[in-house]
Amino acid sequence: MINVQHLTKDYGEIEALKGITFSVKQGSFFALLGPNGAGKTTTVRILSTLLSKTSGEVHIHGKRLTENDARIRRMIGIVFQQSTLDDMLSVKENLLLRGQFYGLRKATVLKRIDTLSEWMDFKDTLNQRVKTLSGGQRRKIDVARALINEPKILILDEPTTGLDPLTRRQLWTVMTRVRKETNMTVLLTTHYMEEVHDADHVVIIDRGEIIAEDSAHHLRLKHAKNMLYVTPKDVSTIETLSKALGGTSVEGRIHVPLNHPFDALKILSENRDTIESFEVVEGSMDDVFLNLTGRRFIP
Repeated sequence: MINVQHLTKDYGEIEALKGITFSVKQGSFFALLGPNGAGKTTTVRILSTLLSKTSGEVHIHGKRLTENDARIRRMIGIVFQQSTLDDMLSVKENLLLRGQFYGLRKATVLKRIDTLSEWMDFKDTLNQRVKTLSGGQRRKIDVARALINEPKILILDEPTTGLDPLTRRQLWTVMTRVRKETNMTVLLTTHYMEEVHDADHVVIIDRGEIIAEDSAHHLRLKHAKNMLYVTPKDVSTIETLSKALGGTSVEGRIHVPLNHPFDALKILSENRDTIESFEVVEGSMDDVFLNLTGRRFIP
């Protein structure tokens, strides 16, 4: 669905993108990760035709960027970091206006609004002015606005930043449903590592270059260790026990890296008389990011 080859973007002497190459399969959930300034938003703006590239080739659904930009825009829905809704219009008016931009018939847009408002649970706010909505309600309408033209590709540029956990979960439930029911391709940039846990393909970009890519599952296997956290019964034995377990003592607990979660069973069985409590934690995408970039992904 998206094919990017040797994409570069320069701002004078600053190289924002240094020849990145990746592809996105139709119907997949693709995540683009990186610290602030890595080139994520630059990439998204180029793919959505809002920013010109310096060099390289980009094809979206078989259409070459710069030659077919108008047709590409009709295939894309995008949720920006900042809301683009008109505060003085109602929710329905915002969505009708967006549909008109795509040249859709009013009856078609109204039917689409009815479907989206049911999926995303905002029927009760259709006639409210956007300025009266809460942050979570407003974000729902941003997403609905991006879906009004039934796009083949949905681009989400940090769509849940600043939302509470419950609202984030609700939005992802809706977006997962939409993707599965329509075979829509989703391209996400995010600050929340848990949101890419089920991504089909993840590209991690740093300083304008791709430093890793794979499925989220395989990236965790390659770059994140499962950990066993042990609290000893006798704190005075922590250093001795830590050495015996092949771990590191940190603030009264022992951190033991595991190749597989089941490896913890043998360790616990052999040392059960000296252990007060324990916890086994699977390697996370946050660990992947830390190990690859030397930085944690802090929203």
